Amino acid sequence: MATNPILGLDVYVALAAVGWADGQLTREAADAILRTASEEGLDLNQLARIEDAVKTPVDVGVVDRMNMSKSDRLYVYAVASWIAALDGPPSAAAQEALDKLGTALGVPESPRHHADEIMRGIAAQDSRPERFDLTALRRTLDDRLETARQVRLAQAASEPGPEDPA
Repeated sequence: MATNPILGLDVYVALAAVGWADGQLTREAADAILRTASEEGLDLNQLARIEDAVKTPVDVGVVDRMNMSKSDRLYVYAVASWIAALDGPPSAAAQEALDKLGTALGVPESPRHHADEIMRGIAAQDSRPERFDLTALRRTLDDRLETARQVRLAQAASEPGPEDPA
């Protein structure tokens, strides 16, 4: 499934906002946001702006999702969910920010729960939460989305069409 290779600056600022929601962004979360942005190929000016966002509290704000695939949006939500849970269950404020981001990304409730489950499964594989395997998260989300798409296609193909008598 094709994905946008570079997520926008606004996505990383929104991730920082989720981390800041409970009043403090952990060093691990800040490092993860910067590492993810760097791995995605953002330029030095954008990385500097993200670095500012991890140093001082920001709001989720507006997320430009126009060029984001369904997979991109789900991935961003799952990374935010992981950031919110880095130091234990998300606080009410962190959950509110996460919900706001999920809405801004256009990710419905059910896929959010599935993304949360996938994130927790991957996070449980390593005793060092700051080294969360973002590549495995992305790959797993992409695989699950493709599997769901194949199931929908198979179901649609097996349903009688308008000309077929039921």
